[in-house]
Amino acid sequence: MIERLLERALKERLYQGKALLLMGPRQVGKTTLLRQLIEDEKQPCLWLNCDNTDDRLDLEEATITKLKSIIGSHKLLIIDEAQRVKNIGLTLKLIVDGIPGVQVIASGSSALELANEMKEPLTGRKREFNLFPLSIQEMVNHTSKREERRLLEMRLVYGFYPEVINRPSNAREILEELTDSYLYKDILNLDQVRKPVILQKLLLALALQLGSEVTYNELGNTVGIDKETAEKYIDLLEKSFVVFKLNSFSRNMRREIKKGKKIYFWDNGIRNVIINNLNQLPLRNDKGALWENFIISERMKYLHYNRLRSNVYFWRTTTGLELDWLEERGGALHAFEAKWNPKRRALLPASFREAYPGTIHQVVSPDNYLDFLLSSAL
Repeated sequence: MIERLLERALKERLYQGKALLLMGPRQVGKTTLLRQLIEDEKQPCLWLNCDNTDDRLDLEEATITKLKSIIGSHKLLIIDEAQRVKNIGLTLKLIVDGIPGVQVIASGSSALELANEMKEPLTGRKREFNLFPLSIQEMVNHTSKREERRLLEMRLVYGFYPEVINRPSNAREILEELTDSYLYKDILNLDQVRKPVILQKLLLALALQLGSEVTYNELGNTVGIDKETAEKYIDLLEKSFVVFKLNSFSRNMRREIKKGKKIYFWDNGIRNVIINNLNQLPLRNDKGALWENFIISERMKYLHYNRLRSNVYFWRTTTGLELDWLEERGGALHAFEAKWNPKRRALLPASFREAYPGTIHQVVSPDNYLDFLLSSAL
């Protein structure tokens, strides 16, 4: 079993009087992680799966008396697919406030309804954790830096979903099933998404423009919707952990792009199967975009799992000067550029250096990428 970085973080926060919320896309290993946690804790545990109608109805509009009866002597309560439960936030509040000594962990395959249902009732009573596809940090811990360098080209094409890692010979089939059966499931259950084909076209447009600056207006024109609908759908895709946004950095330069955004995928394999291209790296003309997506998504995972609070951006000017990644922490700026070819040099633009003196600049290539992805230092 590949040890997940969140396991230790979850253990450290058990029995502190707060509900723990574990969210993430389907098939990334949330159930496996929680079962490992239960095994290690050796506490009486009650597992409720809210895909099961009986379990779901037990929790809906439950009184504290009913909840005490359901939980009984169990010290650990797992509520899986918690977003299925109406008013789940109020139910969790009753457990946290009214049944001392019981640790409740609610997990969900989407942040869509889970976060909305819990925001108000659980103010000050929860800790949130996101689980993503496996990270390069977790894989290095499981194998070695040497092994991950050897498998780098495969990771860029097939990504890090656990089943893909464990059954590499079936990677194409697994990714196709993930995309067809799971990727849109939570979004398509919402009443506000009435045209699944538009959602698929939008994802294809995002996948084909990987690494490029996008606007909602241009995306809407591409797929035949208005910019408000494009923004709404992208927000849903982000809350379902399919993509994430990177905003532009701007402080005081006249030609800086002030409201730009780039959109990346949490997993390279998902992106590649959306465009129906799982060709090996030497046969591809999108190596640069794949490398950029890989580096930025892995850095995002690292910051999240290690609880590092950083402001992250890209930077671009109207004249075409660009930096792939800016990380700001403690008042310091660090600029990184992702280059698949280690021989390609890149200099910090003079205008940026003059406007933001003291910025540290580095090129991230296959020669040094693990140093960047596994380091907390700026």
